[in-house]
Order: sequence, then structure tokens, then C-alpha cells
Amino acid sequence: MDAKTLDIADPSLYINRELSLLEFNRRVLEQAKDDSNPLLERLRFLCIASSNLDEFFEIRVAGLKQQAVFEATPLGPDRLTPAEQLKRISDVAHEIVLEQYRVLNEVLTPRLAEEGIHFLKRAEWNARQAQWVRRYFYRELLPVLSPIGLDPSHPFPRILNKSLNFLVSLEGTDAFGRNSAIAIVQAPRALPRVINIPAEYAVGPHEFVFLSSIIHAHVEDIFPGMRVTGCYQFRVTRNSELFVEDEDVKNLLQALEGELHQRRFGDAVRLEIAAECPPDLVGLLQHEFSLEPADIYACNGPVNLTRLMAVPDIIERADLKFPGFTSSRPRRLPPNTDLFAAIRRGDVLLHHPFESFAPVVEFIRQAAADPDVMVIKQTLYRTGPDSPIAKTLVDAARAGKEVTVVVELKARFDEEANIELATRLQEAGAHVVYGVVGFKTHAKMILVVRREGKQLRRYVHLATGNYHPRTARQYTDFGLFTCHNAVGVDVQKIFHQLTAPGRAGKLKKLLQSPFTLHTTVLELIEREAAHARAGKPARIIAKMNALLEVNVIMALYSAARAGVKIDLIVRGICALRPGIDGVSTNIRVRSVVGRFLEHSRVFYFQNAGANEVFLSSADWMGRNFFNRIETCFPIEDKRLRDRIIKEGLEAYLSDNTRAWALHSDGVYQRVKAGAKLRDAQAQLLELLCD
Repeated sequence: MDAKTLDIADPSLYINRELSLLEFNRRVLEQAKDDSNPLLERLRFLCIASSNLDEFFEIRVAGLKQQAVFEATPLGPDRLTPAEQLKRISDVAHEIVLEQYRVLNEVLTPRLAEEGIHFLKRAEWNARQAQWVRRYFYRELLPVLSPIGLDPSHPFPRILNKSLNFLVSLEGTDAFGRNSAIAIVQAPRALPRVINIPAEYAVGPHEFVFLSSIIHAHVEDIFPGMRVTGCYQFRVTRNSELFVEDEDVKNLLQALEGELHQRRFGDAVRLEIAAECPPDLVGLLQHEFSLEPADIYACNGPVNLTRLMAVPDIIERADLKFPGFTSSRPRRLPPNTDLFAAIRRGDVLLHHPFESFAPVVEFIRQAAADPDVMVIKQTLYRTGPDSPIAKTLVDAARAGKEVTVVVELKARFDEEANIELATRLQEAGAHVVYGVVGFKTHAKMILVVRREGKQLRRYVHLATGNYHPRTARQYTDFGLFTCHNAVGVDVQKIFHQLTAPGRAGKLKKLLQSPFTLHTTVLELIEREAAHARAGKPARIIAKMNALLEVNVIMALYSAARAGVKIDLIVRGICALRPGIDGVSTNIRVRSVVGRFLEHSRVFYFQNAGANEVFLSSADWMGRNFFNRIETCFPIEDKRLRDRIIKEGLEAYLSDNTRAWALHSDGVYQRVKAGAKLRDAQAQLLELLCD
């Protein structure tokens, strides 16, 4: 490439979004193969990779298929057409699926067996186990099965998204003289897919049988008098995106409720089927679901590996799991402390999961119980069932506090839970709004207004992650408590934007999407480039989940060409190509995949020695900059700023155990370990946990 020119439209500058996402899933799958991970955690990683692939097909592949039908022009900067992307996705996804089952069958299953954990095949059942299975079939399964023979009076049944089903081939005639050659058996959704054999029937310490094996073993009992010639499990993945045009509905909640049940029956996008299924029966299903041969995935084992996720939770073997840990609390926030007094003494930073999420829950509880607190406002994107925060907000509203909650109904796959939450809050008397039409509310904010003498003081919590106590133990995130007046006023203005029409005015401290975040990020990148051109210290370190927005990518390329050293820690999708001669040789991109899901967004600008650090709810993606309500907030306390640089950035740049380096061809390679092993997450556990 000509070093003097940089064309934003040049597709060679970008990695395809979907292929980059599949590469992330490869890195997750690699954790299942990593001997340094405990065995049951490796099984869990295998399940996570399978679950990720499900969502990829439900959303990303489904969208591309719709674009291909309408022959849409390329939408991404790499300029690949939908059809070209689908072809490449199919090639890579088939490789990943093949590797998933190889890892299960050739690596994990034998290793688990060595530890006394067995997934018993039918041929391995002893007589007592076979009798137990038979009783289980007649007691738990047969009464709830609804087998359907395919004939003129029994059309092909509607198959639920990701449900377990069996295609059964038959010979003979029944009592009515019918000779249906094919039948469908749908496995009951209420029953577990992996069943723990009771101890009195087990030979080893932990023995499991698949529900599919039980159905296979007794399929002839489902069709008495018929001869079963084949029984093959299959699973269909459907388009699960919800189509609700905000501007066209009067009530978003009602519109979403009407759409949710349709998610289970969207257009088919993938068929998983037992590898031994004959081609003619595969063709029957392919025709029924209007799929192409590239959409068929042969499975050498259970068609839903995600169901194995229950196994590590059932087995109590601490030696086969990650060591337990106790999240610490900052010294300034011991249990039962007055959080408002602590925050008045200075800003408080929390680094999850290494530091406890409990102070965030306590902050809401103290606000709800404090007679001097007048107002509580909060955004909720994903909060989880039975959330203690949601319960406390309900209690606060019932106690007469002015409680306002911005619930994002369109948080993908959490819509139903969020609708239920919104209803509970409204019934308690809270003000519930759903944000701004056309924009998802993704910001993480709490505002508490408290009367203190003759003044009202604003207390704020801002975060990079959701208010979800369970994921706070699984995701890495930062949260900040402050009562800095300018920050509090900014947060109040944003809440006013979310609940009422009008112009809230310019913010003094916070950056906000869709207004100032994108332009300011570009300005900050250009400022580093100007410093580099002037011979001043210039460096950018940015940690995020995804990097896609083309103008930001071009700004990074330009800054790198000006001499700025740029380190990007991008967990998942990255469209930027590092290492292009004359363009991005000053840019390094790495991804860290480990025990915890990297979720924090941290942006560092050296600024000629006057370090600036921002935390944000937003990734550097078009949707975060232009289609969501996001916040990005500066860390002005030097002590906290230095902590974030050390814990949130430098630790990950030195990681040589869980880190992967991205090359210009879009391929990731594991960073080679040096003489001293460095695992960022393990170091933070040791540094911060009790």
C-alpha cells in the first residue's frame, strides 16, 4: 500500500466481522483443549463455545441469510457480499463443529472417565442400569411424549428453536392399517438432557446417561407393533432476532410480548443431525426446513453440547474446577459501613470480580432505607432473575421513594425477564420507562439524591458492566462511586433525556453516545497523533469487547503512521488489521481469554505525559456510538487512574498465558510464554482477593 495514501473504502484494511467472531469462538474452544485448565472447566468451555455458536447462527447468520435473499449490497467495510460471507462462515463453522466433537470424544470423555466421570452409552449399561433406565422411560418419558407419524392427516410438526427431536424410520402397519414410514418424536423440554444415574445403580462415582440414549433404547416402545429401522436425533436453529420497529408501535412492551413467542418458530438457519443419519433422511429434513447443504452440520455425539453445562455443577470435585475465591472489599468499604460517608471522603473504584459487587447492592439498600434519600434512579439492561437490586428498588418504591428505572426491554435474549421486571416495578409504584425510541439504553448508571442539611447531594455509581450479581462473579468490570457535583449533574441530565423530551444541555464531565463519545474519541486519537508528530510522548491503550467502527479504525491507522504506539486489548471482534506495512506496524492487537469473561472498557491516552483514563459502557462499534445511549467517564483521581492502568491494562499487556496475538491475515496465535509465566486474571486474583 502506498504509504502516502489511506483510503477508508479500501477493503484490505478490514477483517470481516463475522469471521472475526468465529475466530473468538475458536479461542474459547482452545480453552477446552488447554491442559492447564481444570478438567470440568474445560468441559464448561466446550459448552460455552457451543452456546456462542448457537447465538451466532440465531442472530448473525440469520441476518446474512435475509440479506442474501434480497441480494443486498455489502454492508461491511471489507465489502464481502452476504453470499460470500455465508460461504466462508459455513467453511469455518464446520471446522469448529468437527473440532468440538473431536475434543469431546477423543480428549474430554476419556479424561473424565479416568476421574470416574462416565457418560454411559447403551452398550455399556449393566442389567441393573438397563432396568433403571427402562423404569425411568416408562415413568418420566413415555407419559409426556407425543410422537407424530407423517402421513396426510399428520403434517410435519412445528419444531421449536434448538429443541431436541428424533427422526424415526419405521416399517409395518398399525391397528388402523397405517404404514407411516417416518415419525417425529419431540423430546420434552421439561426433562434434563443429561441424567445422573442414582448412586445405588452406578458402578463408578459419577455416571450419566443422555436423554437421547434413553429414547433410542426404547424407541420401539413408542411405536408398538412397528419395526424401527432408524432413530436419529436432530436440532434446528432458527432466526431469533425480534423485529419491532420502535417508531411504528404505540406500546413497546406489548409489541415485544407479541413477538417473543414467534422467536421459537423463526426461519430455520441451521440443521444439526446425527452423523449416522442416512442421506435420504437428511435430505427430507433439509427440504422441510428449506436449507442448503452448507447449512447441515453432522454431529458425532449429542446435538446440543450446551446441555453438558449442567455436569460441572452436579459434580462436587473441587480438584477438577477453578479454585474458589473470595472477592475482597476496598479498605474504605468494610461491611456495614456508611457508604454515603465513605463516598464523601473520595471516589471509590471497584474491580470485579476480584473486588466484591456487594457494595453496589448495599448502596441501593442503604439508599432505600435512608430517610434523607429522596430520589433513586437507575438503568437496568441485564439484571438476572431474583435480582437483589430489583427487589430493593421495589421496596424503595413501596416505601415512598421517588424511584425511576430505565429498563431496556430489547436486551437480546433477556426481553422476557426485563418485561417481568418492568411489570413488578410498576406495580410497586416506581416510574418505569424504556429509554428513547430507536436507541438502546446500554449505559450503567445509578443516581441517588440525598438531602444533607440545606443542600441536596448527588451520589453516583457508573460502571462498565451490568447490574447483575451473578455475572459480576464471572465478568471483569470496573465500577466507580463518586459524589463529584459535576458528574452528578451530568448523570441527572442523562436521566432527564431518557425520561422526558427536551434538550438537557452540554455535559461537563461525561461523554455520551449518540452525541459526544464518537467525536471525542476521534479527537483524542488525533491529539496523540499530533503529540507524536511534535516529538512528544504519545501512546494509546484501549481495552474493549469489540472494535468495528471504520472512522475510529482509520484514525488509529493514521495515528500509528504518525508514530503513536497503540496497544489494543480486544476480547472478541476486531476489524482492524495490525501489522500492515506502512499502515499499522505500530499497532498490536491481543485478546485475552481465560477463566473470567473480559468485559471492561478502558481507554488510555498518554497525552504528552498528562495521562488520561476513561471507563465506558461502550465498545468501539457503530451501534455503540450511534444507536445506543452509552456513557464514558474520566477517572480524575490519580490514585485510581494508576490502579486502572496497572490492573486493567498493563497486567493484560504482559499476559503470556491466556493472551492471543492478532496478525494482519485475521489469524490469532497464542502468545508464547516466557521464562516467567504471567496470567493477568490469576495475578489479579492474588493481588485483590482475600
